[in-house]
Amino acid sequence: MKHDVQVLVVGGGIVGLSTAYALTRAGTSVMVLEKESALATHQTGRNSGVIHSGVYYRPGSLKARYATEGAREMVEFCREQGVAHEVTGKLVVATDPSELPRLAALAERGRANGIPLRELDPAGIRDHEPEVTGIAGLHLATTGICDYTAVARRYAALAGERGAELRLATPVLDIARRADGVTVTTPTGEIRCAVLVNCAGLHSDRIARLAGDDPGLRIVPFRGEYYELTPARRSLVRGLVYPVPDPAFPFLGVHLTRGIHGDVHVGPNAVPALAREGYDWHTISLRDLAGTVRFPGAWTIARRHWRYELGELHRSLSKRAFTAAVRRLLPTITESDLRPAPAGVRAQAVARDGTLLDDFAFAGTGRLVHVLNAPSPAATASLAIGREVARRAMAAAG
Repeated sequence: MKHDVQVLVVGGGIVGLSTAYALTRAGTSVMVLEKESALATHQTGRNSGVIHSGVYYRPGSLKARYATEGAREMVEFCREQGVAHEVTGKLVVATDPSELPRLAALAERGRANGIPLRELDPAGIRDHEPEVTGIAGLHLATTGICDYTAVARRYAALAGERGAELRLATPVLDIARRADGVTVTTPTGEIRCAVLVNCAGLHSDRIARLAGDDPGLRIVPFRGEYYELTPARRSLVRGLVYPVPDPAFPFLGVHLTRGIHGDVHVGPNAVPALAREGYDWHTISLRDLAGTVRFPGAWTIARRHWRYELGELHRSLSKRAFTAAVRRLLPTITESDLRPAPAGVRAQAVARDGTLLDDFAFAGTGRLVHVLNAPSPAATASLAIGREVARRAMAAAG
């Protein structure tokens, strides 16, 4: 087969673009296909913009290693490329005695991951965030914020300067494999490549199956709904404030995030989305919904976590309930201080037995490389992930 390009990357989010950037730095010819008419329109462009320190992740996991290294690397990249960013630090706050053992375990995990942290009493919490109430906390100095859409665009620009081609509004219709390459069909014709890299995020499992690989999992979409503080109340929050996470569920709970442009986001909750790109309750995809309902792992999740999810649904449908969750950290807040903000959808990979994949997951056979699970902190760790995916792609090319 004569190849039009050495590596074809499907997906113009931050992971796909960091992969293209890494490949072009290694001298490999690259093309990126993005089905939308703009870059970074889904998970990349709809997250909270936090540069995560790596405190939450199991020591030795890819998440822990990539986030810890990635936080420093992301700050350096933003500084060099002129991308808006700030190292703000972050508080993790316990508001109930039952949370103290989990807070202690989180501190132990952070130290195991080599993250500088400081344990705080209530006075120490107030020193950092005068309006926040808690009985104990952790301060993580290496956490920051940035504009990840701008980061993704810089990856694209830098890859383009080295010859990468970016095709927007170009969905993948079919994939045909051969021993010496892969042919991808798009609305404008066929593209032949030596290696196909699947960074399709919310649709990564579908692209894998289209290519003939069984990923052994399904992407189950969870929508994260946000509010933001009204301009008059933004001064209540100086930086980033998080509750103590529940290790039984892969979401961090309602938290407070001062963004790089001065806005303060509150959230998210985590509710099942009725479409893979379902950013509100009115967006429903029968195909997506049927795929989730038919998947046995989704029912296992429902049985295991129904109490937790009922609380999330209650906060989704009731602004009063959402406000009550916020008041645990920020007692002076009222419903009138919150206004709706754009939601995001997390591409959560779920195994057939209902296991929620906790780490980054890569797979592939022959001349295909799949990124099957890359939730937060994928944006923080995107440079490291891009290098790893590029390494796998070059190995697949022989």
